[in-house]
Amino acid sequence: MSLRPFHLAFPVRDLEEARAFWGGVMGCPEGRSSDQWIDFDFYGHQIVAHCTGQAAGDAGNNPVDGHGVPVPHFGIVLALDDWQALADRLTAAGVKFEIEPYVRFKGQTGEQATMFFRDPSGNAIEMKAFADLGQLFAK
Repeated sequence: MSLRPFHLAFPVRDLEEARAFWGGVMGCPEGRSSDQWIDFDFYGHQIVAHCTGQAAGDAGNNPVDGHGVPVPHFGIVLALDDWQALADRLTAAGVKFEIEPYVRFKGQTGEQATMFFRDPSGNAIEMKAFADLGQLFAK
C-alpha cells in the first residue's frame, strides 16, 4: 500500500498572518480557501488553517533527549538536505526556535535531525530528518 496524504486542521488567530507564515516562510502552496480557512500543501499533505481568532492551546512539554518537547505538535519527516534548507530558511526569516536545529539521539538507534518552532498562532511544529529513514520506527 502506498502512503496516502494525511489531513490536519488546526486553529489560527488570523488568516493573513497564517498565509504569510505557511505560504511565505514555510513555502507551502495555497489551495482552496474561504474567509474562515485556508488549505496548504504541506509536502504533499493537506493542512488547513481554520481561523478561530485565538492562539493555539499548549498542554505543556515532555522531556526528550534533554529538551522540553512542546505538546501537542505536528510536522513532517523530510530528506536531510531539505531539512537543512528549511532550517536555513527559517533562521534567515528570523523564526524563533523552541528547540534549535540539532541531531537528536546522536550515535543511537533513531538518530535524527530535528527542530521545533511555532507558527504565529502558537502551533508547535517539529520538522525532522533521518540520514537513514530505516531508523524512523527502529526500536
